[in-house]
Amino acid sequence: MPAHAPRPLALLPSVEQLLASAHVVSLPMRVKFRGITRREALLLDGPLGWGEFCPFPEYDDAEASRWLAAAVEAGWQGFPSPVRSVIPVNATVPAVAADRVPEVLARFGRVDAVKVKVAERGQTLDDDAARVAAVRSALPDAAVRVDANGGWDVPAAVEALTRLSAVGLEYAEQPVPDIGGLAEVRRRLREAGTPVLIAADESVRKESDPLRVARAGAADLLVVKVAPLGGVRRALDIVAQAGLPAVVSSALDTSVGIRAGLALAAALPELPYACGLGTVSLFESDVTLDPLVADDGVIRVRDVAADAGLLERYAAPADRRAWWLDRLSRVHAVLASPAR
Repeated sequence: MPAHAPRPLALLPSVEQLLASAHVVSLPMRVKFRGITRREALLLDGPLGWGEFCPFPEYDDAEASRWLAAAVEAGWQGFPSPVRSVIPVNATVPAVAADRVPEVLARFGRVDAVKVKVAERGQTLDDDAARVAAVRSALPDAAVRVDANGGWDVPAAVEALTRLSAVGLEYAEQPVPDIGGLAEVRRRLREAGTPVLIAADESVRKESDPLRVARAGAADLLVVKVAPLGGVRRALDIVAQAGLPAVVSSALDTSVGIRAGLALAAALPELPYACGLGTVSLFESDVTLDPLVADDGVIRVRDVAADAGLLERYAAPADRRAWWLDRLSRVHAVLASPAR
């Protein structure tokens, strides 16, 4: 089986079963995130629970197949046994102006860690520095981490992280897009004595070989997301093989997707960092009446079910529903292919 292939395919329901269980929603965001103001998701009502299939529109069918494998695991296989029931989570601050930071943080309540988006297209390092400084001013004792989503090149990353490290950074997530660049940034920071750890996100979930980043010595820790990696069990296997600490994060999921992230965080042997699973607070509404949001800096592991009224209220327009159902059918064919 290729390194990128989701598993186990023996559990794959028929496409007819998936289409019959599908609900497509379009949820409004409180703030723009990843350039969008509405998040679309396809939810699957499986016999063992709800699953979420919401790869971003630009992902091709092969990459999206991992997301479908994760949704099938949630709804038709269930999750591994947990070793903890309470998961610490960080707040997430999008690439907003510095004066909006207190407003964003207020939605998360008390938190001990904050992830700040940086390297946004069209913004400058001064914008990033002001945003990070505003977070530090609001939360003097919190762990602050930044996420560039691969938006810098090596020289820009070294310059930016050297400057941003003045406020005290826990780590920097994916400062540059490629594994070789990560290794170079990490080397330069260490040689300069700049105390910033490097975390790999896209270099794990978008690689055909997600372990290459560990072999290259390109990161101090991994950011793992259930859906892009093909499910909780596959993510656990990747973390075990990599031998690096892990942070569990979300992919802008509804509470259904966050439930899978909590299952991963709950099953990891060790959980040294707060997880990026508090992103439901970025939505105006959710698909469940009891959303999985942080309370006093943690989320307690529990099951969730989509609410029929909310599914109806936030149902995607007919053309978007048709687009998602067609995508589901195509991606199912990828998973079902004997070539995998």
